[in-house]
Amino acid sequence: MAVVTVLRGVSHGRLPLLPHSQLPIVRPRNIAYRNRPNVLRVFARYSQAQDLFTSRLQDRLENLPKLVEDIVQTSLSTGPRGALRLAQGVQAVVGVGSEWLQDVSKTANSSTGLPTQLQLGLLSPLYLRKLFERMGATYIKLGQFIASAPTLFPPEYVQEFQYCFDRAPAVPYEQIQTILREELGRPIDTVFEYIDPTPVASASIAQVHGARIRGTGEDVVIKVLKPGIEDILVADLNFIYIAARILEFLSPDLSRASLVAIVKDIRESMLEEVDFNKEATNVESFRSYLAAMGLTRQATAPKVYRQYSTKRVLTMERLYGVPLTDLESIKSLVSSPETSLITALNVWFGSLLACESFHADVHAGNLWQLRDGRIGFLDFGIVGRISPKTWAAMEVFLQSIAIEDYESMASALIDMGATGKDVDSKAFARDLEKIFLSIQDLDTEIIVAAARDTSTNATTVAANVAFDERQMNALFLDVVRVSESYGLKFPREFALLMKQLLYFDRYTRLLAPNMNMYRDQRINVVSNQRQKNIYQ
Repeated sequence: MAVVTVLRGVSHGRLPLLPHSQLPIVRPRNIAYRNRPNVLRVFARYSQAQDLFTSRLQDRLENLPKLVEDIVQTSLSTGPRGALRLAQGVQAVVGVGSEWLQDVSKTANSSTGLPTQLQLGLLSPLYLRKLFERMGATYIKLGQFIASAPTLFPPEYVQEFQYCFDRAPAVPYEQIQTILREELGRPIDTVFEYIDPTPVASASIAQVHGARIRGTGEDVVIKVLKPGIEDILVADLNFIYIAARILEFLSPDLSRASLVAIVKDIRESMLEEVDFNKEATNVESFRSYLAAMGLTRQATAPKVYRQYSTKRVLTMERLYGVPLTDLESIKSLVSSPETSLITALNVWFGSLLACESFHADVHAGNLWQLRDGRIGFLDFGIVGRISPKTWAAMEVFLQSIAIEDYESMASALIDMGATGKDVDSKAFARDLEKIFLSIQDLDTEIIVAAARDTSTNATTVAANVAFDERQMNALFLDVVRVSESYGLKFPREFALLMKQLLYFDRYTRLLAPNMNMYRDQRINVVSNQRQKNIYQ
């Protein structure tokens, strides 16, 4: 009965959060006449709360069969692999729990008490991120989704999950060979004359090997989905879905936060990343855009060899170059690093509407200066799709940054965000101005290293750029935080766009420190009308 009373109090904010036994006992014969209206009001409120509780309970009972059906069907589709993942999950919890206990013991005698991180236990951002990393592929990808969706998750978690590294030990080459034989449907040596058994890269979901095609001698890279990953994803995503369904059932308020819808978005995003046919389509779409715009001499993406690619294997042209943050190496390849940056910006901006999807992960590992002078866009596992409404507002937003018109910026964000109340645009503009002025104060560290060649006595100087991902992301979080204080909620594509713009801002600091990315006339943020003409 005490629980019932608490639920009523939460629902209406009228009744005290007291057990039923602590509610005042009213004895009618001892109450003065003047107090009877108050007593009647109390009973009326109590009756209303009881009726509402009964109504909600009835709704839940009506929805219970559907919930049970979902749980049963999802459990059946998971099969025995669910039990294995449960055991692995328990092992991960025990491991991170041990770390937490050790950290607690170190601060047990502190006069200041336990820090907030330790008080929250495994639900704190730090230990939850560590738990996700131990749980493997699905949870690492979930952590990266959290890091890229500050409009959906608390800022403390978004910041911490910037450090959710997608790294994993390499799978033995023998297992990779088995997958290649199964997927290609023929002996490996009839397709490739050589495959380097040492992977070029290894992440939680896939690993990449260098190879050479038999007959043509073309250098390629083979991206192979690691064995068992699909089963792990299905088991984990089914578990997350069931948990979301149960939470929404127990707390209907969560349905207004679209918890299950968020889980479905995560599921769709993850399954796209492990379907290499979809990644191949993303790459080919980008290459078609480059060809249609006459940009193939300025930029490229790897050619996909469809005949040697499947859902689990992706064979692509091997590109040679250096990351866009390696200044000295770039100088050895091209005469003007600034021109290379402008090319990268124009190509990327043009793809926002002229391409079916845009590259949504342009960190230095995926954006290269190639040996032939072109800009190379790599790894299309994470892409974004932008709606005309969002782009129209985004274009105004970018133009307002260029001229530092914060009132126009506020109006653009208001147009982009979903809100059910009036927004004080002038106050919003003043808050945005404070945030964007802080961009100039962000630290970018130029690392310079010198090496002497003993045979020639020549000195080589190399420069690179380093910047704090957390600091960069904090800037965007400030924009989101201030916007949400005015009742705005942004689509996820806005977060993806902003993240890429901040990457380009960092590249500008190294390659073209005197250039204003938003004002330079050489950089074209293409208008909607021109983009429409591209399709015609």
